[in-house]
Amino acid sequence: MQRDLFEEEHVLFRETVREFLAREVVPHHDRWEKDGIVPREVWKRAGEIGMFGFGVPEEYGGAGITDFRYNTVIVEEVMRIGATGLGFSLHNDVMAPYFVGLTDDGQKARWLPGFVSGELITAVAMTEPGAGSDLQGIRTTAVREGDHYVLNGQKTFITNGVNSDLVVVVAKTDPEAGARGISLLVVERGMEGFSRGRNLEKIGMHAQDTAELFFDNVRVPVANLLGAQEGQGFFQLMANLPQERLSIAVMAVAVAETVLRTTIEYCGSRKAFGRSIGAFQNTRFVLAELDTEVEIARHYVDKCILALNAGELSAVDAAKAKWWTTELQTKVVDRCLQLHGGYGYMMEYPVAKAWIDSRVQTIYGGTTEIMKEIIGRSFGF
Repeated sequence: MQRDLFEEEHVLFRETVREFLAREVVPHHDRWEKDGIVPREVWKRAGEIGMFGFGVPEEYGGAGITDFRYNTVIVEEVMRIGATGLGFSLHNDVMAPYFVGLTDDGQKARWLPGFVSGELITAVAMTEPGAGSDLQGIRTTAVREGDHYVLNGQKTFITNGVNSDLVVVVAKTDPEAGARGISLLVVERGMEGFSRGRNLEKIGMHAQDTAELFFDNVRVPVANLLGAQEGQGFFQLMANLPQERLSIAVMAVAVAETVLRTTIEYCGSRKAFGRSIGAFQNTRFVLAELDTEVEIARHYVDKCILALNAGELSAVDAAKAKWWTTELQTKVVDRCLQLHGGYGYMMEYPVAKAWIDSRVQTIYGGTTEIMKEIIGRSFGF
């Protein structure tokens, strides 16, 4: 079916992004995988061509455009080349709503120009060693003392954890108030008592810096509180999670499409028993099934993108998109690897890297089980 999501300006932007990635990322990503991190200079060069902060007002260097289709273009192109080390989607899709929607004029002036230019890399610190999906179970605390909060705690699995300059930390400002006692504080690089642990060794996504963060009596100015008042952090997080989960769904479908396309090409050229393996009925049936499911997923996700642009994407719809597409991604990549035979297990073939990189998709941003719980609660049982 014809895809009609994008307009001419998105097509032109895609060409710009594709050229940038071919020049600045593709030749170097293998080395970044070995290094375990992407150089900060790449962020700055991406900022120079306008890849960050589309919704940032023009007076702070942004385009002032609220249109998630631009974000979608970047995610699709990054996934097309398998550049999972780039933390651009976290910066653009997850962090932008916090820094644009929850900041006052002073905070905007301090942070948004660097956000757009790529000079200030962002991250969000929610997960702790003992608290993942249950945000109310966090133990990080922020006690107010005059014009500062004294922040103590530990976070883990933080994407952009090594490179980040601005970290939105989820902390309890009133431990007795439950969900209404959680606030969001922006911790800046160099604050005394803020340290980073090891760059965590993961199964996949090796070029993406994922770190532990430690806060030991960090004095965070009250001026770094996001939102108008304390105690709104939990609700601010819940309001922004649908966009984060849609971003993951966009990524999932893009990976599935890319791997499926390359596998179809492989099956047409690989010979077995005197004919291409694509000529066997089993191969055709597997590919037919995957192609059908991926196309159906694509159209649902595209509709979610339009709903987000219209301010109508619900938490339930985003949860459906997130769990279904990420489970589909792991299924597609696994079956495509199988069709590659022994070569699929070799890292020189992109399907092998896609296989190890894909496994986390059903976990971060809310596990499949949590997504189903969100949907199930909507039934009112």
